[in-house]
Amino acid sequence: MKYVVVTGGGMSGLGKGVTSSSVGVLLQACGLRVTCIKIDPYLNIDAGTMSPFEHGEVFVLQDGGEADLDLGNYERFLDVTLTSDNNITTGKINRTVMEKERRGAYLGKTVQVVPHVTDEIQDWIQRVAHAPVDVCVIELGGTVGDIESCPFVEALAELSYRVGDFCLIHVSHVPVLSAVGEQKTKPTQHSVRTLRSLGLAPNILACRSNSPLEGYAREKLARSCHVSSGNVLSLHDVGKNVWRVPILLRDQKAHEAVLRVLNLDVKEPDLKEWTARAELFDALVEPVRIALVGKYMGLTRINKDAYFSVEKALMHASVALRKKLAVDWVPAEDLEAAWNKLKGADGILVPGGFGDRGVEGKILAAKHARENRIPYLGICLGMQVAVIEFARSVLLDMQDANSTEFDAETKNPCVVFMPEGSRTHMGGTMRLGSRRTYFHHDNHVGCMAARLYGNVSYVDERHRHRYEVNPEMVARFEEAGLWFSGRDESGERMEIVELGEHPFYVGVQFHPEFKSRPGKPSPVFTGGKKNSDLN
Repeated sequence: MKYVVVTGGGMSGLGKGVTSSSVGVLLQACGLRVTCIKIDPYLNIDAGTMSPFEHGEVFVLQDGGEADLDLGNYERFLDVTLTSDNNITTGKINRTVMEKERRGAYLGKTVQVVPHVTDEIQDWIQRVAHAPVDVCVIELGGTVGDIESCPFVEALAELSYRVGDFCLIHVSHVPVLSAVGEQKTKPTQHSVRTLRSLGLAPNILACRSNSPLEGYAREKLARSCHVSSGNVLSLHDVGKNVWRVPILLRDQKAHEAVLRVLNLDVKEPDLKEWTARAELFDALVEPVRIALVGKYMGLTRINKDAYFSVEKALMHASVALRKKLAVDWVPAEDLEAAWNKLKGADGILVPGGFGDRGVEGKILAAKHARENRIPYLGICLGMQVAVIEFARSVLLDMQDANSTEFDAETKNPCVVFMPEGSRTHMGGTMRLGSRRTYFHHDNHVGCMAARLYGNVSYVDERHRHRYEVNPEMVARFEEAGLWFSGRDESGERMEIVELGEHPFYVGVQFHPEFKSRPGKPSPVFTGGKKNSDLN
């Protein structure tokens, strides 16, 4: 097995996830089979209980694992399906070590960071990175030198000696001070020195900067960091088109640098389709405006990472349909101030979320879309608020309809807590991961949801929710024209809702954004339209 490890120095937010994904794309294009591992040094078991304001979205994996959004980057770029084992956290490692200690697995020895924790990290990595994979790309989250990442750095240093074929890419910032006007290399020099002091030496430097790395800066870094100048890569800004990053790396022969270190000799990378898609993205002119009504934003602060996969899924769909995407970020808490954005949109999307803050704004957005025949897509909570709005506006005796999540005493609970859920423990207790949805035609004429997915009988999508549409009220809704066209295998859990007399009014309990891919957008996001041939 060959390993590529990506670390970061100086500060967070440098784009290690995109760098790792892009290196993986490049190696795939050379004909290699690639998998990815994300190491998150935090003490949480997983990302499931973290605030989207602080940490961004929680990406749900096929097996129900709740992970960092970088796992989504890997899946989208490499078109692979990962599991919770592809995400290592300090919490997971410590839990495993403590369980072994309680079982007496260490034969009475004093349990220590070295060797027990570091051995567990290496064993976990090697368990995930097994055949038929050729290369495992490992991203170490955080910044080298952080106290919480030290056991992982030590484990990776030990692993580099154990396996031999080990390439370390260090991502660091090369800033330009306005008063001086030149690229400064000292931050990178210091972060490499820290890395070396911890037992790891970089083979390749990936230098993040606003503009291409200057020749003098490249030579200075090569000399001071003991890296050949050909292995000092410029990862300058490419704007909104992150699909340009693998091309940027290829043009600098990054694949050759990696393959030399790994002792591999393979064909030149074929990025023909990838390049065509990146160029198409830049050439799009005709706009499509989507109002995204969310609670994890405000008029002064928009946390786009909270809806990272949703935004990417919209981008996949817009490129496939030859439209230039413009997302209007609409804060659900202050819908009045952002009402013009909602009125000017070609479509309205209400994504998932938890808690009652901003819910009334989401309900108003669903109402506006329904009454004005604006295309509407509700995801998870977005489906539930569409049901609540319909009950309040159309079913005349349900003006007080609500979810028990927001009003436990509501007399008309059209959304209720799932019986198998836990009210005392939060982490990993929701309905998570891939579940099957069956399309129900019944006596209705046509089924938009089934058409979206190509008239198949069922579809598998990923879930993350604690509440569901009250099955006792389904008949009443359907009599009034709100049709539940997708249900689980029991027929009792509602998965898809649509409004028959509307151009496009669809709500889904699952999260279709997690399976959307460049070149293979989610059918729910394209509205069932045929993808254009990018070749």
